[in-house]
Amino acid sequence: MRTLALLLLLGLLLPLGARSFSYEEVHSMPKGVEKDYYIWRYLQQNSTSVAQAKKIIREASAINPSLKKAYRKKTHLNPPVPKRPAKELTPRQKRERERKLAIARTILKSPDPLRAWQKLDPAMKLFVFKHAGVKGRKRLDHSMSERAWQELSRYPDANLMIHYIRRDHLPKLSRILRYEPAKDNALRYDYLMRMGFEALNRGDTGLAEYDFARAVSKASKRELADRALFWAWKAEEDRDYLDKLLKSYDINIYTLAARDAVGKKYDLGETPKLPHGTVPGFNIRNPIHWHKLKAKIFDPKVDKEHLAKRFETDQTVGHWTYIKTKAGKDIPQYFPMPYREFMKRLPIKRQAILYAIARQESRFIPASISGSFALGLMQIMPFLVDHLAKVRHERVDYDDLFDPITALKYANTHMDYLTKWLHHPLFVAYAYNAGIGYTKRLIRRKDLFENRSKYDPWISLERVANYQANDYGKKVLANYVIYMNKLGYPIHLTELMSVIHRPELTDRFRARK
Repeated sequence: MRTLALLLLLGLLLPLGARSFSYEEVHSMPKGVEKDYYIWRYLQQNSTSVAQAKKIIREASAINPSLKKAYRKKTHLNPPVPKRPAKELTPRQKRERERKLAIARTILKSPDPLRAWQKLDPAMKLFVFKHAGVKGRKRLDHSMSERAWQELSRYPDANLMIHYIRRDHLPKLSRILRYEPAKDNALRYDYLMRMGFEALNRGDTGLAEYDFARAVSKASKRELADRALFWAWKAEEDRDYLDKLLKSYDINIYTLAARDAVGKKYDLGETPKLPHGTVPGFNIRNPIHWHKLKAKIFDPKVDKEHLAKRFETDQTVGHWTYIKTKAGKDIPQYFPMPYREFMKRLPIKRQAILYAIARQESRFIPASISGSFALGLMQIMPFLVDHLAKVRHERVDYDDLFDPITALKYANTHMDYLTKWLHHPLFVAYAYNAGIGYTKRLIRRKDLFENRSKYDPWISLERVANYQANDYGKKVLANYVIYMNKLGYPIHLTELMSVIHRPELTDRFRARK
């Protein structure tokens, strides 16, 4: 009876279906986000001592909020923050920095700091502006000439200057945003795009086109270059930009829109059909196995094509396409359609949105873990797993989400709730990524998705301030269009975009106001 009582007590203390882990088991894992997840789980066990918690936390690669909370609950202490080696300055660099800071202090304390500042060379001007503080920068606020701005724009710190001008509300200096930067400017992609959108809002389409066109060469990824080309085309309707978009290898909302504009068929990417089988010694449900494979994929000495051969099975289609994508530098682009036995039981639109999200969330890697401990193929957060398990009346361990079918079932249950309120794939994507409360507030805003501008609905996508949700929504939307076409329902992106301002077709939140 005492044994039975102990088992019942443990059942009350531990989550339903929870596994337990030994110190040796977690300690032996290679350092990375996967180990961090298991450290988090280990800290939550009643059997873990305070001494063991203090020891194992030092093996974490990063301390996210979940780890911090679990550690504090166990030890009543804050976890030690992993130290990153600081970049050391040479003695000469230190002396030069001190010299510049002394100049900055002298200028800012002078009776007429603006006049003294204007006499400096461009690099020193930017240094002083950077270290002036809010009050100092307000004293430097003045109407600058286009030529002076072009000189400054050749230096990387000009990006920081733009940031401070906006943040500190410097009205006179903000006029530089209406000038063309130098052709050989050092402005970053994101700042050029922001300047382009501000010019577009003012009706200065010529300057907007200039900024967007300059941003193309600053893009770190093909999709970002396509975004800049798309908006350069929208600004001045120059066919050259459209033609460049049509030649892009990347499948995204901008290249799909370009194809719609000229009535060209979509490039649907490749859906591999791999032979049935498994990879000996590799468990698709084991995050540590995935961690070790990632290390090989990112090792420049490893022959990725040879590595892909080993994973050329239907069970490891996500791993195979991930390796092939890295080997080919995103060419070709893969849109796998695994788990057909489960998926074909669902309506076509549900299949398409689940595939679209899985491709974005995990690239179809079943044992994927994010930095915030989102789990599995569909990257479901542990708190949501707990809720969905109750809805489904199931006992579940978090590791069960590394089974792809379990992940799909739980995501499908969550989708049942989301689609009660949201009927458009873009809004569903926002809600899946950032929560339904966030999405409700977003789509109720008066300046979004209302078809009030000649650039709507496209400009609304760019105005979503949450960068992660913004990027996520665009990618899932493009994936959804591709998968709908692959599933035999040839929809077009522009058709979906054309109804986004109509709540009767897209959501219940705006319709219920």
